[in-house]
Amino acid sequence: MIARNVTPVSVIGLGSMGSALAESFVRAGHPTHVWNRTAAKAAPLVAMGARHVEAVEDAVTAAPLVVTCLTTFEDTRLALSPAGASLRGRALVTLNSGSPAGAREMAVWALGQGARFLAGAVKNVPSAVGAADTLLYYSGDRAVFEEFEAVLRVLGGDTVHLGDEADLAALYEMAVGAMLLPALVGFFQGAAAVQARGREVDTMVRFAGKWLDMIKSLLPIYAKEIDSGDYGDAASSVNLFLAGESHDEDLAKETNVDTAWLAPLHGLVRRAAEAGYGDQSISALTEVLRNPVRP
Repeated sequence: MIARNVTPVSVIGLGSMGSALAESFVRAGHPTHVWNRTAAKAAPLVAMGARHVEAVEDAVTAAPLVVTCLTTFEDTRLALSPAGASLRGRALVTLNSGSPAGAREMAVWALGQGARFLAGAVKNVPSAVGAADTLLYYSGDRAVFEEFEAVLRVLGGDTVHLGDEADLAALYEMAVGAMLLPALVGFFQGAAAVQARGREVDTMVRFAGKWLDMIKSLLPIYAKEIDSGDYGDAASSVNLFLAGESHDEDLAKETNVDTAWLAPLHGLVRRAAEAGYGDQSISALTEVLRNPVRP
């Protein structure tokens, strides 16, 4: 893909994701300036045509669009602090992890420097950056998004602006990301159980993929139940999941696999049953999560 609008871009932070972002800009024809604390990480990008700058101030002044990809909002502020005054009038887009509160603090800091601010998130792995179906979402100054949308779209074809509140991307990043670790640990538990029977984990991959497809198909149904507050049409009830606890205990005994990580989840299901949701949809767990038990 060659960009019609060859807007210069600066990328600050060249970890695996930051390097992938910079590479996409270079391949799309944008003059790309890169900076990283460890300068050696810029070498592959320079070989592709990027320009390495020695100081973060130079990276900021080199382009109207500054994209950062560091670990946290705090890391981003620390890296940019020497260049704070140079941010005035420039579009700053942060693509890092962090909480909504962190995004709000970042926005206050950026606006205080005179920057025009967007917070964003890449919802895929580095190797997927630049693909037509890769999702990135942003929140903050809509005028910035509209001005640079064509440039940002080279990072992923599924590019969305969530709203003017700067913390929305972080909110959705954490809301969607909450599914990742439980799903992965569930797969790892299954892998350990399959190996306990002397079988290769690869043999379960196709079936796990089908299972995830099924879960995906249920999300619109659950979203509708949660938004309406009506959990009465229960294809899978809280009580059904409650009955599964003993099955997990049996599996742990048979395979010697540690299933202790499931205890809080089983506790959540029991609380839902005790609250009167036993015969209702498992999505009623949302109501219990809204009213946590405080220590």
